[in-house]
Amino acid sequence: MARKPSPRNTAAPDSLSGSDLIDERLASLPDWRGETLARIRTLIKQADPGVTEEIKWRKPSNPAGVPVWSHGGILCTGETYKDKVKLTFAKGAALEDPAGLFNASLDGNTRRAIDLREGDKLKAAAFKALIREAVALNTG
Repeated sequence: MARKPSPRNTAAPDSLSGSDLIDERLASLPDWRGETLARIRTLIKQADPGVTEEIKWRKPSNPAGVPVWSHGGILCTGETYKDKVKLTFAKGAALEDPAGLFNASLDGNTRRAIDLREGDKLKAAAFKALIREAVALNTG
């Protein structure tokens, strides 16, 4: 007997909002990576209630795509790997980072990233300040 598809899987990806697609992505990560990405998402929304959520760069090797948060341009992406969650700021090299959150992609001229591994704690206030600064850079 054929299984009936779950309601969550019946909608075409194009008919779901970016927030819905991120919800699905988080649901597909039932471990520390999903929890970490969900916490990051909450902090981003607290820092910028006007943020736009979407999924980009879907491909056969990553059909779920990459969560992206934008406001006047991309603020950051949230990629998940086996051993880390990578938050890449599109214009990170132009942002002040007095708390030293950026710990990856430090050699580039444009992007900067924060790699979080299982058990890592992110300084919420400093992260939200980075988000607000990225919004100001994109909209200023």
